[in-house]
Formats: sequence, structure tokens, C-alpha cells
Amino acid sequence: MNWLEAAFLGLVQGLTEFLPISSSAHLFIVGKLIGLEDPGAGFTAVSQLGTEAAVVVFFWRDIVRIVKHWWLSIIGKLPRNDPDARMGWLVIVGSIPIIVIGIFFQNAIEGSLRNLWIVATTLIVFGVILAIADAVGKHQRSIDQLTVKHGIIYGLAQCLALIPGVSRSGGTITAGLLMGYTREAAARYSFLLAIPAVLGSGFYELFKVYVKHDGVQGPFGFGETALATVVAFVVGYFIIGWFLKFISTNSYRIFVWYRIALGLLVFVLLGFSVISA
Repeated sequence: MNWLEAAFLGLVQGLTEFLPISSSAHLFIVGKLIGLEDPGAGFTAVSQLGTEAAVVVFFWRDIVRIVKHWWLSIIGKLPRNDPDARMGWLVIVGSIPIIVIGIFFQNAIEGSLRNLWIVATTLIVFGVILAIADAVGKHQRSIDQLTVKHGIIYGLAQCLALIPGVSRSGGTITAGLLMGYTREAAARYSFLLAIPAVLGSGFYELFKVYVKHDGVQGPFGFGETALATVVAFVVGYFIIGWFLKFISTNSYRIFVWYRIALGLLVFVLLGFSVISA
């Protein structure tokens, strides 16, 4: 039964990782609803390797070009202001905040913050903030206009995703919209910025299990977690393309209403003791 449950959670991870609705919240909530304890921060981090691998495959040409131009700019064969070289530096700069915060607040991330009262609250509050950002944002700036200052702000917004229910893409996209970027530009940089953070946290969890021998935390072993990761990769790859196409002609309103409805549902389930926090 654990294999089916792991595959189902992998499906949930793939469906929700790139949408501004919080994949970690969904894994937590769905885990409770199907009778599991919290799948755990480790399962969440490792399964995210699947969806992040989908990002790498989807943006492979862009990533190779960015890395190549970034390196050529370092050795002086390309100017530092080359657009792709700049993007490489901006991804590095934007990743610094979450590395620092993740190290210093690791215990809270893996423990006290994983509470459904917090998840329900953040789903609603940050859903409203996303709605405001989408409504007041100018939607004018392209990804080529990204600055170091804005990259750092994106990075700080990404740190909010360490709180289950905020959403990595939701936090960074909201920041991008408030700074005047188009919906697609905000989402595209959000996906690129997530690569170092998600890969780093996922491989660190693997390191803890197999090098530090902390053991697998939560209801799933390595095999089930690996299955969930593969399922998340396949589903996530198709979701990326759909999402970028969808937001090119639509607002984020549907995701806002979904976040609010889900948050209210969780409050009701908690209030009637259907699930525990």
C-alpha cells in the first residue's frame, strides 16, 4: 500500500510544484487525508528532485547557454553584461538568501513550522497577497531587465517558501509581479532560481540518509521515495509547459481562489477534528 501512496504523493508533487499553490502544503494535507502521518520534510525535499529535474530538462538549452556564457564571462571571453552571463550571476545572487536562512532555521523548517494551522493560514494570506500583486503589478518588465537588486528581492521572497503553505513559485512570482515584471517573466525566473535551492536541499536530505546514516524519516523508505520522485518528474514536466502557456493569456486569479478555498477547508477539517494539525 505504501507504494501506491508514494506514487500518489508523487503525482500531487508534480501537479503542484510549479503552480503558486504550495506543493509542500499539498503533500502535508493529502498525506493526512489518506491516513498517513506527515510525509516529512525529507520526503518532500527528495521528491522535489523529480520536479526540479523536469525544470532542468525543460529549460536545458537555456541552462546550458547560461552556464556557458557565465563561465566565458569569468575567463574574459565574453563581457560581464552579456544577458545570459548576467542571468547566471543573478541566479547565484538570488540563491544566497535561501541558503543562509535554510542553514540557520533547519530545525524549525523540519519541525515546528510543519503544522496545518500554519499551512491553512499561509495558504489564505499569501493567496490574497498574490491577488494584490497580480492586480497592481504593471506587467511591463521582461526577464532581460532583471537587476541585482531585484534578484536579491526574488531570493528573499523564495525564503518564504520554507514555510509550508507559502509556495516557492507563489512567493517569487508575487515578488516579481510587485516589481513590475510580466507574469511569464516572473514565472520563468522563479523556475530558474529554484534549481540551486531545490537540488541543494534534496541532495542534502539524501546525504543525511545515506552518509550521516540518520535513516529515512517518515512513513516511506528509499524505494517509495524514489518512485514518488520519478512520478513527480514526469507529471511536472508537462505542468511547466501548460503553466507558462496558461499565464501568458490569463491572470493568477484561479490560483488565488483555489488557495483560499483550500485554506478554509483545512480550517474546517481541523475544527471538526477530521485531521490533526
